[in-house]
Amino acid sequence: MKGAIMARALRPKDRETTAARLLDSSVRNSYDPLLDIDWDAPIAADKGFLPPEKVSLYGTELWDRLTPEQRVELAKHEIGSVASVGLWTEIVLMQLLARYAEGLDPRSPHAQYALTEIGDETRHSIMFGKALTRFGVPAYGPPRLVRRLSPLFKAVVGGAAMFASVLVVEEMTDRLQRSTVDDESIQPLIRMVNRIHVIEEARHVRYAREELVRELLTVRRPMLELHRTVTAVVAVSVANILIHPRVYAAVGIDPRQGRAAALANPHHRATRRWMAEKIVDFLTEVGMIGGPSKLLWRRAGLIG
Repeated sequence: MKGAIMARALRPKDRETTAARLLDSSVRNSYDPLLDIDWDAPIAADKGFLPPEKVSLYGTELWDRLTPEQRVELAKHEIGSVASVGLWTEIVLMQLLARYAEGLDPRSPHAQYALTEIGDETRHSIMFGKALTRFGVPAYGPPRLVRRLSPLFKAVVGGAAMFASVLVVEEMTDRLQRSTVDDESIQPLIRMVNRIHVIEEARHVRYAREELVRELLTVRRPMLELHRTVTAVVAVSVANILIHPRVYAAVGIDPRQGRAAALANPHHRATRRWMAEKIVDFLTEVGMIGGPSKLLWRRAGLIG
């Protein structure tokens, strides 16, 4: 299995070497959103909130009916929905990381970086919360069922499935955020929020990717299928909850009609697949996508 081959190439000391480098990078390239973002800057009247082609209804009949102002408003609510789901997943991740760090030697750079990442995620959550407030959009977050099932997920997930699930969430949203950082048609505040998140999240991705590869050294086939299934369920869930149906009500569209149109929209399905592309390639390479659970990825349109 490729995952095992990759893991064998990582010597035990590599874990601490990587962590030490990430700690050094954290010192040199970290931000305080309360100080580094001008939250009082005016909202630019001539800027958007997402590239139009990334809005879920782009290219549909419903999109054609919207005025330019309504299209901007829908994009604002959609990026707000993505941010509020991202905020919620950051808090879940902090709980998982705290539990993971509890079993580590606190003297090790590896443990200290896990704690550093918790600090990063705390700042990110505050940053997303302030952005939602600044743009005047609801904290949509995940649906009630996902919130109710969250304690069960947090209680049982660990090992390879935990790191793979973290990567799914972080890398899917990261790809969307990267597409806005250098786009001058996007609101400056969104670009700055996304720039901070992308820079700091790159360290988290490196940490999780290497740990996932190491975890796969000890995973036997029956447990591998379980880890694959958990990861697939998380990926499908995340893809489905990023855009809350209530965003469509902000522009006078019935939420059920809007969601149905989005899910049937080839442009939106292509966007979902594009957001998942990099993490799908990596998880396939290390053996975390395969077996019966691969069908879940395919049915969700995240792989071809």
